Amino acid sequence: MQLKLKRSTIRPWQLNDAKSLAKHANNRRVWLALRDAFPHPYTADDANKFLQNATTAQPTTDFCIEVHGAAVGGIGIRLGQDVHRHTAEVGYWLAEDFWGRGIMSETVAAFTNFCFENFPLRRIYAEPFSNNPASTRVLEKTSFVLEGRLRNNVIKDGKILDSLLYARTK
Repeated sequence: MQLKLKRSTIRPWQLNDAKSLAKHANNRRVWLALRDAFPHPYTADDANKFLQNATTAQPTTDFCIEVHGAAVGGIGIRLGQDVHRHTAEVGYWLAEDFWGRGIMSETVAAFTNFCFENFPLRRIYAEPFSNNPASTRVLEKTSFVLEGRLRNNVIKDGKILDSLLYARTK
């Protein structure tokens, strides 16, 4: 899959993305909005480990966000299992240098449509932390609906935070 958008391209990760991935992912402000599985600091070894998994996973569920030929972010889905097999969670991040340009709104919209067309899904959801208004704006701009607030749901950087449940259904 490769989707050329107005401001970026969504494509599968490649092993040669490691240098750009490590450079753009190694940012505390990016890390603060993500789960702890996303390491900080983000090293070349972290990039290589991630890319080994992402480039061999079947089906492909993690994709690169490319701007001007560089890997500057990522988007992916975690497919549900068992009774949740018709649902998936979307997650995404973008290098700070590219924030505020509409890249992520365009990316989430196109990627969500791609997932509904290519996976047997009826629902895609996201759980941004409540202290991340930029992410909630992205979701609202891309037809996700706020379904609820999950109080005291996560611990990030030593703080207990609420998360918000947004979803888009087919």
